[in-house]
Amino acid sequence: MLPQVSRRATAWPAGWLAAAALVLVGCGEPATPEARVKAVIAAGEAAAEERDLAGILELVSENYRDDRGGDREELRQYLRGYLVMHQSVHLLTRIDAIEFPYRDYARVQLTVGTLGREAAGAIELAGDVYDVALELALEGDEWRVTRAAWEPARRG
Repeated sequence: MLPQVSRRATAWPAGWLAAAALVLVGCGEPATPEARVKAVIAAGEAAAEERDLAGILELVSENYRDDRGGDREELRQYLRGYLVMHQSVHLLTRIDAIEFPYRDYARVQLTVGTLGREAAGAIELAGDVYDVALELALEGDEWRVTRAAWEPARRG
């Protein structure tokens, strides 16, 4: 049974929104793997702000698992709930590190700030900052997220 999404922003949907959204594939093929991954992150940030759930999920591997045991379908349900509750989503991202242990595998460390408005015209904002770790695999010609982990950013 899945937890219900409350009016208050929770770490699970907000964190995954930040993590999953950052993997949308951009148009064109930048030359280097690092440039391609950076383009994916930039395009993903834009897609999240557009609240494009289908676009986000296209970039998640069918074999996806997160550090909480969730799969792709569970992710879809949480993201849908978050997007329904937050009519406005804004992200600020900083890439802290990109590693390529293998030609077709990347690890990305990010800091992601989220800010969402809970209802149209509402004054109340929900905001958080997360440390996000993504693992991406090259599936065909597309980078897809196979694993994501996030936690509230460490202060200090």
